[in-house]
Amino acid sequence: MQRGFWMKILRAGEKGFDRYLSEVEKRGTQVNLRLEREVRSILTEVRNHGDRALLHYSQVFDGVTIPSHRLQIKRMEVKEAYRKVPKEFLDTLRRAAHRIQTFQELLMKRWIPTLKEEERGIRLEQMITPLERVGIYVPGGKASYPSTVLMAALPARVAGVREILMVTPPQKEGISPSVLVAADLAGVDRIYQIGGVQAIAALAYGTKSIPKVDKIVGPGNQYVATAKRLVYGEVDIDMVAGPSEIVIISDEKTPPSFVAADLISQAEHDEMALAILITHSETFGRKVRSEIENQLSSLKRGKVASVSLRQKGAILIVKDIEQAIRLANRIAPEHLELAVSRPHLLIKKVKHAGAVFWGHYTPETIGDYMAGPNHILPTAGTARFASPLGVEDFVKRTNLMRFTRSALRQFEDDVKRFTEWEGLEGHYRSVQIRMKNCDTVSKGDWDDG
Repeated sequence: MQRGFWMKILRAGEKGFDRYLSEVEKRGTQVNLRLEREVRSILTEVRNHGDRALLHYSQVFDGVTIPSHRLQIKRMEVKEAYRKVPKEFLDTLRRAAHRIQTFQELLMKRWIPTLKEEERGIRLEQMITPLERVGIYVPGGKASYPSTVLMAALPARVAGVREILMVTPPQKEGISPSVLVAADLAGVDRIYQIGGVQAIAALAYGTKSIPKVDKIVGPGNQYVATAKRLVYGEVDIDMVAGPSEIVIISDEKTPPSFVAADLISQAEHDEMALAILITHSETFGRKVRSEIENQLSSLKRGKVASVSLRQKGAILIVKDIEQAIRLANRIAPEHLELAVSRPHLLIKKVKHAGAVFWGHYTPETIGDYMAGPNHILPTAGTARFASPLGVEDFVKRTNLMRFTRSALRQFEDDVKRFTEWEGLEGHYRSVQIRMKNCDTVSKGDWDDG
């Protein structure tokens, strides 16, 4: 790591401060038209040519030649993967899977359908049913992400999804054993070694080897994110994910080394990651910046983190913690850390964040792996309206209604007034005809004269 690292320090009220915040707020709005045209082209090719296009693009983009019969990972390969994962890490995977599943089961209790009978002769209900088939995308490339497999697949399994498919980019040396084991622990039914835009297209449209799904979830690069956005409507998606991001609010009571390490933990994802410290103490901010430089010198991905912190990150100096909270809500980050002495006083003031980590010993990293709540979170400011991935993303709600004739009659005049106002005569007629022809209906338990 070269010396002379500088992370921006910006002070509230100065011109550069407001300009930086404005750029941060726009981080999810730019559309790369060239990239979008390229993605559309790949989607169209896969839709028109199926498996043949998948195999072609795997060769072009991944440099891996896959025989058509090898698109799907066989069960024997998954069993063999268990023998390749060290026992200690296998135990960790199982422990993580248990914690994630337990948290999702807790969430699922909120989705039990309830029957509500408001008045005599009226039955109102909501039916909750799981999706039939879901596809999860797991990034590949230079790293493997078994944690993402668990986070994406377990909520679907707990929700009762009938079939879970997983796609992940092919590797010349084969799919990581830890990814295969995590998929098995999470209950994934089929695994395909296909990645990128072509994988999203296969899940959205279906091919000879890969069936069409109802929903696609999981993070990916800008090509994958754009592909998900473009196939929305053909299938559902969880969200359009952007680069990883963290905002840390500190009152200088947390050791600078803690804060520096947590900023680096997000910056090392890639050069586009966003890491911001907000504090009322410029002295503390400078200590954190110095600590970042020290830690980067021994980090394997120090160059990546350095570029991210220097180009995208900043240390924002504000008047007080109240202003810090207002700025955090304005940014609406994926991850928000409250590195303050009394974080419980700030929790209720947080309006927009994908996940909140509060207290000196709750780094964002624990949420990535072992805490239990999902680490697939809204990014790029979408925490203003979006939520973490969970069981509720894998169920759909259906409203159920039943009226007796006498109950329907109570609303005949109201329906007539609505239909006259909206000019929809046929709507009223469907009620009117029931009032006039009740004798032609065979009576049941819920029908009356």
